[in-house]
Amino acid sequence: MKLLQKIIVIICLFTGVITVNARQTNSRIPSSTWLKDAVFYQIYPQSFKDTNNDGIGDIQGIIEKLDYIKWLGCNTIWINPCFESAFMDAGYDVIDYYKVAPRYGTNSDMERLFAEAHKRNIRVFLDLVPGHTSIESPWFKASQSKEKNEYSDRYIWTNDSTIKPQKFVSGKFERNGTFMKNFFDCQPALNFGFATPDPNHPWEQPVTAEGPQKNKQELIKIMDYWMNMGCNGFRVDMASSLIKKDKGWTETDKFWNDIISNLRKKYPEFVLLPEWGTPSESNKAGFPIDFIFQTSKSGYQELFYNIKMKSRAMEDCYFDLNGKGDSKKFADFFAGQLNAVRNNGYICVPTTNHDRQRPCCGSRNTVPQLKTVMAFLFTLPSVPLVYYGDEIGMKFQENTPVKEGSVTVINRAGSRTPMQWDKSLSAGFSGCTPEKLYLPLDSSPNYPNVQSEKNDPKSLLSFTRTMIQLKKTHDALKANGEIRFLSSGKEVYPLVYERKSDKETLIIVINPSNQIKQLSLKYGKIKYIKPIVHSEFCNLSSDKGELIIKSAPVSYGIYKIL
Repeated sequence: MKLLQKIIVIICLFTGVITVNARQTNSRIPSSTWLKDAVFYQIYPQSFKDTNNDGIGDIQGIIEKLDYIKWLGCNTIWINPCFESAFMDAGYDVIDYYKVAPRYGTNSDMERLFAEAHKRNIRVFLDLVPGHTSIESPWFKASQSKEKNEYSDRYIWTNDSTIKPQKFVSGKFERNGTFMKNFFDCQPALNFGFATPDPNHPWEQPVTAEGPQKNKQELIKIMDYWMNMGCNGFRVDMASSLIKKDKGWTETDKFWNDIISNLRKKYPEFVLLPEWGTPSESNKAGFPIDFIFQTSKSGYQELFYNIKMKSRAMEDCYFDLNGKGDSKKFADFFAGQLNAVRNNGYICVPTTNHDRQRPCCGSRNTVPQLKTVMAFLFTLPSVPLVYYGDEIGMKFQENTPVKEGSVTVINRAGSRTPMQWDKSLSAGFSGCTPEKLYLPLDSSPNYPNVQSEKNDPKSLLSFTRTMIQLKKTHDALKANGEIRFLSSGKEVYPLVYERKSDKETLIIVINPSNQIKQLSLKYGKIKYIKPIVHSEFCNLSSDKGELIIKSAPVSYGIYKIL
């Protein structure tokens, strides 16, 4: 039977028809089935809403905008790191996991946010950074002592300051050694052990050693603290990287399965959303949902921002106007991942996040273009995530100054600028003058904003809200519905796929190019075609068992068929 299944998959790939049935039964069913109807809204707290006029967003600002988030149709919030931090990496360098950073407010403010969100049936996820702390953390400072103490083995230290393997940092410390970093030099890696320790490297402790075990228990304690206060789950930064030298993630799978099962005893609907990028792998670690986004193998980059590493220029993305992009890599990867997780979990495909360019970037900057992006993302069998501002078409700001470690492949600050609420001073983000803002505003005179778009039926905001409602009301568009890619490949436009449930069948057509595109696809007999959402000049018909698609430049269509 397994051989037959493999043969069928190979045939589908070669014929260009990729089918996924996400509704097939499986013995492991995730307890957090609420994810099927979840719509995430990601908030970068520094830039969302400032209520004390210091130029930096705060928790009170999030509370004040909960009604907007509910109106948009989102029912789950993910807030980027808001714990006390040195802010050398925008909060991803934590000093105290049990304390809200003063610039955002207090722990009491966070508790009130949980309560106010729950009144509106909105869940709240915090951003957990388990793999490293700030060099300013009291834990790390204690670990530097030459005297053995509670924190000596909570980080990964060599036993000699002259030994400096790759990713290790030297400095002036009491103890004789260098420490391992996780990302920047200011982010020392917490010690969760090595799956295959080298006996010649005494710093490579097994996962059963005292230091790794204490860190594991501390991690559970941190999550329990915030869950007990009202938090509903966590996005987990660099989730696959905690245990070192773990080829195949054998020990990592055990680690996370143990933590998740432990916490679900107390919080049955508890969810961890990992930064992993391959659901077929993270699902084995017990995660009920994962992103398809950050990994190069996902094909997401080729859809929206295929960046040349040297010049950092955009090249031939599928959602560019030139019509030279390739959708096959994403379609193949997406289909494979859905087949792998099936009813074990869900996949999240975001509009973008704080580490990537926004959909509105470069020459992709008109409302019709951005509508093709939203029509695509919200009709996939995935849990959608809207990064703040994408719903109104906020633009990636190319020349934003570097802020709090924002430079990697791109200057990530370009996707972290203040939310544009209205046309008042500082775009309604803050009452302070623009020069005091955390990051500068979009300088264009007609920048998109919530107030201008909210009552405009043709705006991107209105369209995004419509797509969210369609996702909720059409069974075939749910995160556990079926998908069949009918057309994909290099320079194959439009992208056409079928979404199906027990109740209905939908055909989706997406043409982001600036060219008229026509396709004829073998499909089968159709009695009835009804447009649900369509742009002008996108047409679907049938003739003798074929789908006939005529799509104008930058068009999309969603059709119900019988």
